[in-house]
Amino acid sequence: MDIKIVGTVEYIDIGTGAWAIATDTQEQYEIWQPAPEGILQDGLKVSVTAKVREDVMSFTMIGDVVEVEDFQISS
Repeated sequence: MDIKIVGTVEYIDIGTGAWAIATDTQEQYEIWQPAPEGILQDGLKVSVTAKVREDVMSFTMIGDVVEVEDFQISS
């Protein structure tokens, strides 16, 4: 299932570490690796098209795992 996410990229320092997108509505999505080049920058505001990966598990368990298909940097 493809979804649109608008939020801020964050590095989560838990376990081995994880990258996530946090929205203004307090939702958090873990970014599946490998991620598109240029998106893994702490504090980067983005608009993302992503696929929810229901077939994978995560040690961090911070939110749904998403595979970023496309992104644009927001201001």
